[in-house]
Amino acid sequence: MNTAELLVKCLENEGVEYIFGLPGEENLQVLEALRNSSIQFITTRHEQGAAFMADVYGRLTGRAGVCLSTLGPGATNLMTGVADANLDGAPLVAITGQVGTDRMHIESHQYLDLVAMFNPVTKWTKQIVRPSNTAEIVRRAFKLAQAEKPGAVHIDLPENIAGMEAVGAPLLRDKVEKSYPSSRSLEQAAEAISRAENPLILVGNGAIRAQASEALTQLATQLNIPVANTFMGKGVMRYTHPLSLWTVGLQQRDYISCGFDRTDLVIAVGYDLIEFSPKKWNPDGNIPIVHVGAEPAEIDSSYIPIAEVVGDISESLLKLLSRSDRQGKPDPYGLSLRPQMREDYEQYANDESFPVRPQKLIYDLRHVMGSDDVVISDVGAHKMWMARHYHCDRPNTCLISNGFAAMGIAIPGALAAKLIYPDRNVVAVTGDGGFMMNMQELETALRVGTAFTTLIFNDGGYGLIEWKQQQHYGESAFIKFGNPDFVKLAESMGLKGYRIESADDLVPTLKTALEQDVPTVIDCPVDYRENLMFSQKSGELSCAT
Repeated sequence: MNTAELLVKCLENEGVEYIFGLPGEENLQVLEALRNSSIQFITTRHEQGAAFMADVYGRLTGRAGVCLSTLGPGATNLMTGVADANLDGAPLVAITGQVGTDRMHIESHQYLDLVAMFNPVTKWTKQIVRPSNTAEIVRRAFKLAQAEKPGAVHIDLPENIAGMEAVGAPLLRDKVEKSYPSSRSLEQAAEAISRAENPLILVGNGAIRAQASEALTQLATQLNIPVANTFMGKGVMRYTHPLSLWTVGLQQRDYISCGFDRTDLVIAVGYDLIEFSPKKWNPDGNIPIVHVGAEPAEIDSSYIPIAEVVGDISESLLKLLSRSDRQGKPDPYGLSLRPQMREDYEQYANDESFPVRPQKLIYDLRHVMGSDDVVISDVGAHKMWMARHYHCDRPNTCLISNGFAAMGIAIPGALAAKLIYPDRNVVAVTGDGGFMMNMQELETALRVGTAFTTLIFNDGGYGLIEWKQQQHYGESAFIKFGNPDFVKLAESMGLKGYRIESADDLVPTLKTALEQDVPTVIDCPVDYRENLMFSQKSGELSCAT
C-alpha cells in the first residue's frame, strides 16, 4: 500500500461520498487509488467549480466536502471556493498534488509553496512528508474542518511521497460531546431578557449548524420576542410565523432597521459578525447584547455583550426560556413592522411589468418552490433582492454566500445540492455575470445526472456595481457587456433552455423547467431600475409610529 492508497482509505473512513476535482500529473496516484474506492470522483470543468461544490456540500450536510486539484494553477484555481467555505463556516477539505520533495529547494516547473499559499484562507494546512503520518493528518484535517466554527483545511501531497510505501490504518473517529453554558451566564442573560421592553432576536447561520430551529422558535414564541435572520440564517424560524421579521443585512435601510433603532436588547443567536457587521446595526455600541453561541463572541467595538451564553445552542435557548419571565410585557415595537413588510412583499404578486421587476421574479419563484426545495443564490444585485424577498420555511433552503460573497457559486452549488437532495427541486439563481463565470459546470451536471434549473437575472451588466456607482456618482461606467443567446447555449450543451418574454411566462416556465430530467436554463430579462427606487425609498424611510 502506498501513501495515496492510505490517504483514500482514510477518506473512506471519514465517510466521504464524493470528491470534486480535476485530474493532473501530480495527483495521478490518488486518482488511481480512487478507481477501486467507494468514493465517487466527480470530474469538474474547473477547480473553482470543484471547490464551490465541496463548499455547498459541507454547508448542507455538516460533513466536510472534499475537492482535489493538481499543483500550481490547479491549486490557485481552488482558492476562491476554499476561501468562501472558510469565511462562510462550511467544512471543506482541499487536497492538492505537489512536486516531489526532491525539487522543492530549487526553482521548479509549476512549483508554489501551497502550504504558505493556503494558510490565510484555511483553519489549518499541512503537507504530508512522511507516509506514516498520513492517517493522523487526515483525521486532524476532518476534525478541524468540522469543529465549530467549521471551515476549510488543506492537505498537500508531494508526488514522490504519494508513491512511497505506507504503513498504517485510518484512525478512529471521535465523537463531539455537547457543551453546556454556565449557570452564571444563563442567569445574567435571563435577567436582561426579562427586563427588556423591546427585545429583538438576531439569528445567524450558527443556529442552523446547531439545528436549533425548534428551540429558537419555542423561546421566541413563549417570550413574545420578534426574530430577524441574517442572509445565512434564513429559515431558522418559518417566515409565516407572526414573530418573524424576515431578513436583515441589506446595505440600505429597510423596515427591520427601525426595529434595531428602537430595541433595548439584541439577543444574538448563532450570529457571526461576518454575516452582518454589528457596525451596521449598532454603530455607537449602545445597544445591549446577549450573545448565545457555540463559541465566545468575537471582539468588536460594536459588539460587546453584557452576557455570553456559550455552549450547545438548543440547550442554551431552552435553559434561557426556563429562567426568563416576560409576563405582562407589552408587544415589542418590532412586531408593528410586520404588516408594512407583508404589504411591501405582496404588492408585486400581480405585477405585469416587463422586463420583470426583481420583486415579482422572486415572488413567483417562491410560489413555485416547495418548503423543502433548495435555492442557491449567486452574488450580484439579484442577491440583495433574494435576501430581502425570498423567505423560507426551513433552514438551508436558500443558501447565500455572505462571508466571502464569491460570484460563480450558484451553478456548482446547485449541483452539490441536487446530489444531496435528488428528490427536491433545486434552482440556481444567478445574474448573467455570475452565470458566465462557472456555466461550464452545467456540462458536469448533465454528465452526473443532476437535473436542476438555472434562473438568470439578465440585465447585460454588473448590476450591483452599477447600483453603487449610481448611488455614489449619479452615473455608471465599465459595467456593461454582451451575452450569448443563453437558450441556444443551453441547447448546444444538451440542456433545455427557455426565454421569458412576459411576466406571465415565469410561473409556467419554472414549473416546466423543474419537471425536466436534464439541467435547464431560464433567461429572464430583469428591470434593475428598481435598485435605485429601493435606495430612494430607504433614504425616505421613517420609523415614526
